[in-house]
Amino acid sequence: MSESIIQDIQHKLNNKEVSCVQLVQEKIDALNASTKNANNSILAESALKQAADFDKQLASGKQLSGLEGIPFGVKDVYLLKGTISTASSNILKNYKSPYTATAIQKLIDAGAIPVSKENCDQFGHGSTNENSIFGTTKNAFDDSKVAGGSSGGSAVNVAQKNTVFSIGGDTGGSIRQPAGYNNVFGFKPTYGRVSRYGLMAYTSSSDCVGPFAETVKDIATTLNVMSGKDGKDQTSVESTSIDVNAFSKDIPAGTKVGVYKTFINHPSLDPSIKKEFHVLIEKLKDSGVTVKELDFFDGDTLTATYYIIALAETASNLSRIDGIAYGNRAMDKDSLASTYLDTRSEGFSEESKRRIIAGNQVLSVGYSDEIYKKALTVRKGIEAKFVKDFNEVDFILSPTAPSLPPTIGQSLKDPLTMYLSDMYTVGFSLGGLPTLSAPFEVANNVQITAAKGKDEEILRFAYAIEQSL
Repeated sequence: MSESIIQDIQHKLNNKEVSCVQLVQEKIDALNASTKNANNSILAESALKQAADFDKQLASGKQLSGLEGIPFGVKDVYLLKGTISTASSNILKNYKSPYTATAIQKLIDAGAIPVSKENCDQFGHGSTNENSIFGTTKNAFDDSKVAGGSSGGSAVNVAQKNTVFSIGGDTGGSIRQPAGYNNVFGFKPTYGRVSRYGLMAYTSSSDCVGPFAETVKDIATTLNVMSGKDGKDQTSVESTSIDVNAFSKDIPAGTKVGVYKTFINHPSLDPSIKKEFHVLIEKLKDSGVTVKELDFFDGDTLTATYYIIALAETASNLSRIDGIAYGNRAMDKDSLASTYLDTRSEGFSEESKRRIIAGNQVLSVGYSDEIYKKALTVRKGIEAKFVKDFNEVDFILSPTAPSLPPTIGQSLKDPLTMYLSDMYTVGFSLGGLPTLSAPFEVANNVQITAAKGKDEEILRFAYAIEQSL
């Protein structure tokens, strides 16, 4: 397996084995031919224009480096100037972006070429990519199964090699879980490492920008470009660049890994996933890794805490989308109140309306103290437990999801089951921790998590595993 698809492609471009226009055209043709419904729009004209510019540079003797000339996909919750940015919703189906999200602009400035706005659950509301006005995205390997969500289109495009990498958004697992369902790498960085400016907010306190790719090195390369402090996002932080070339194939001596007993012993964990997870753990032990069992909050508590906070924040964030300043407006001659009501009723899906109503409920008088504030207290306890655990181990390994990809339509009948599918991802989101979903041994990926700011350590560890398996 290649260590870096990005480097392989650039080698071919620099050696003139393929032109940049040919490369981009191949990706556009593949995106158009795909039957997975992974794309809301394909950016052929602008992408080919950028590719032609790189061919001119190559013809003049320039050698491409970094991300120059590399085609990538963008989840349709990011603003990209001049494109329609819908969040897969009816209310924004004609919304034209007036500016570009910071993370996406950094990639473009580095020479990467956006070729697609990718299908997703509406406003990130979902774990299966079925909650989209553009229809369901199908799993990369089985048309009868879901792609996972909410960044399903992004994961599928990378798995099908229709984009070299894609940028998703992870709030409670929306990169990690679809990466698992489609067997690619997906990374949720430390909260604040990548600016959220230009990302349509779901849960502001846990929204993260992150990449999908086929290799660990490609995850690190794209993360380096996007990372850094942004004056337009006050939650963003400075970060040190990851030295991708210094990655070693050897797992560092003395590496300690933690496993949460509450995760592995949860009754909803599919037996096949549990068996494969134990196989991976035994292989790591054989490589000299020390494994320690740890106690943690149970999955039901984590899921409830996350969704109380997430629903409250999304109700607040989506209050700005009413069809007045922007978005589609339902014209009602009777009253302004009716216009608001009809616009939001027609503009949001059933799942989004469910989350808005529930969020307003937990924030309402009489409920906020009993529900919302208690959830915030539990979140502080979760964060404190992570600090304690990472004083004992370097990494925590866990399954990405308790079950294999469900059949399309199954989760729509039972939203609660869909929420519970996030039980292994939401805790790390509440803690703001960096977490990699990696296609190692386990059918729907394994998560590798470390303390805040330890993004590079995760990728170094994952690279060593990637090269040894």
